[in-house]
Amino acid sequence: MAAALVSWSTMSLNLPENSDSMHQQEILDALPALVFLERAGRIVFANAEARQMLGMTEGAWTPRPVEEVLWGLFPGTAEPQTLLTRTGKGSPFHATMPAKGGRLQPVEGTYSVLDAELREAVIVAHPGGREKAPKSRLMEDVLSSIPEAVVIVHGTHVLYTNPAFTQMFGFTADEVSGGNLREFIVPDTRQFENAAIEKTVDDYGHAALETVRLNKAGELVDVALLAGPLLVNESKVGYVLSFRNIVERKQIEARLQHDVMHDTLTELPNRGLFLDRLNLALTRRARRLDQNCGALFLDLDRFKEINDALGHAAGDELLTAVAGRLSAVLRPQDTAARLGGDEFGVLVENIVTVADLDIVASRIMQEMKRPFEIFGHAVDVNVSIGVAMAGPEHLTPDLLLRDADLAMYRAKEQGGGRFEIFDKHLETHITNQQERERELRRVLEMREFEIWYEPIYRLTTGRIEGFESQLRRRRADGTVESFGDLLALAEDTGLSITLGRETLETVCRQLRAWTESVEQSDLTMNINLTRRQFYRPDMVAQLKRVLETTGANPGRLMLEISETTLNEDPDASVAILQRMVDLNVRVAVDNFGSGLAPLNHLVRLPIDVVKMDPKLTVVATTTGRQLALVQALMQLGHTLGVQVVAQQIETREQLDALCRMGCELGQGRFLSNPMEPPQALAGRNGWALMPGA
Repeated sequence: MAAALVSWSTMSLNLPENSDSMHQQEILDALPALVFLERAGRIVFANAEARQMLGMTEGAWTPRPVEEVLWGLFPGTAEPQTLLTRTGKGSPFHATMPAKGGRLQPVEGTYSVLDAELREAVIVAHPGGREKAPKSRLMEDVLSSIPEAVVIVHGTHVLYTNPAFTQMFGFTADEVSGGNLREFIVPDTRQFENAAIEKTVDDYGHAALETVRLNKAGELVDVALLAGPLLVNESKVGYVLSFRNIVERKQIEARLQHDVMHDTLTELPNRGLFLDRLNLALTRRARRLDQNCGALFLDLDRFKEINDALGHAAGDELLTAVAGRLSAVLRPQDTAARLGGDEFGVLVENIVTVADLDIVASRIMQEMKRPFEIFGHAVDVNVSIGVAMAGPEHLTPDLLLRDADLAMYRAKEQGGGRFEIFDKHLETHITNQQERERELRRVLEMREFEIWYEPIYRLTTGRIEGFESQLRRRRADGTVESFGDLLALAEDTGLSITLGRETLETVCRQLRAWTESVEQSDLTMNINLTRRQFYRPDMVAQLKRVLETTGANPGRLMLEISETTLNEDPDASVAILQRMVDLNVRVAVDNFGSGLAPLNHLVRLPIDVVKMDPKLTVVATTTGRQLALVQALMQLGHTLGVQVVAQQIETREQLDALCRMGCELGQGRFLSNPMEPPQALAGRNGWALMPGA
């Protein structure tokens, strides 16, 4: 058939309206094959079989480019080329036709040149693809087995999709074949990418990017796209695209990014993200002064004690609950963050005056006053808040957060459970406090402290019954001074834990050294426990360990706990004191009468000694109700078998009055000042001071 058509080499492809031409057209239409006549790269005639295959049942044939009718026949459209150079010689080919219904129809046949100079040819084809060549089947098997979605595009038409494409995007091969890929999987917002991909492929030979595409359900799918040219006879006629699903990887990356910028426990932004947002807020403020911002620095009061008492799991639960309440009271444009430990930060934006920050701080304080339900326990939490308004001096977020931190420090100094607003006066005060804290840390690091001992006398005989250990600071120049305010600062900062542990070990070693002497075996050594030490969960275990390692006699050790410490949690105090007494140590209530503690403490608590508040020592020389209170205390002590110690005896009158009331023990400057250990031991028998002497 092809040979017969080739023999019509003199046939005009214009097919004029004469009887011969009409007869030739009827013959071509009657052929059971697809016949096309081509001139200079355009199909100028298609027979009835071809028109039916293309879905054209009515109307005259309109010349159109070969590449619109037979895909893959020519290597390109810019310079159409014939497959053969010898006229009359046929060449087999494979191509694809866009058949009716939008489907793609593989065809195969013969391409024969009629006139090489005029570039005229006849194309005879029939539907193919049922029996593919082994090489073609192998290639399709390969494309079908790879996990990436592969699309082959000829011009702008989809020529091929593998099964992975259907699995990834939901569109079947029949649904997309012959169509424009943009119409199916490219979101409207990403249409510009196609031009960029084509240019990149043309410039560099390939293009690779991560983007999103639509699936059949209209959902966005994260994909890694790789695009390369579709080459036929070394000319680009389309593109080969592959898509790899990276949804899971993107989710992992998003989670990792979230974790980097958020606290893993509370899910709040962490310090890094908080400072970043604070920096953006300061930048906006620099552009518009009517949109100011401020920072709040929050710290939970006594969180460590709660954490130690209920356990770390309960502490974590409390921090999570605090984060939830904090987020609930803020506006959507504000930011709450966990800065570390039990510290939180709040960024408040779009405010005008510091009064706006006052409102936010008050709202937070009110929210935190409600008890927290933690593992079946009702936990009361106080929060200290520092407030700082952004100003021209706050060039960086760290400076603003620092000022809020300084204000929070002041709130803690005032007892906690409150908020303070930063000002320059506060900065000077806090800076001094911080310098003192640095000084204290330096004292502990350089061990510029030592233990001195103040004698405790039996007032009726003048005999020394024991000593109270007291901290002293020895400066680098050799001068010695009282620890004074540094001791209170150590308690506020938590350094009293380390200081108290070292003091306990030193005192116990000194006690053992003194009691090894027969003459000193009845000495009692007193040591003060701070509130932090007393309520620390491992305090009793630590005490037991120190007694065992030093070999000190527990019966000679007297632990002094202040009345205010015991009043803080009477029920817990009873349990802690009983555990201490179980170790055979003795217990004294220090500064009794300072807080008007109920006298039934003397009955409930397992104590051996009551040390009167120094104010009551002064009262001993007066008259009236206060004196009666001191006398009643002496009488009650005798009745209950509890010894009473008068502190800070400074005059002969006080000593005589106390002796008349029956006070058994006393200490103070009138009797003796604290001394270093060698002096205390060497001069023990020389300190006896009889009343009236």
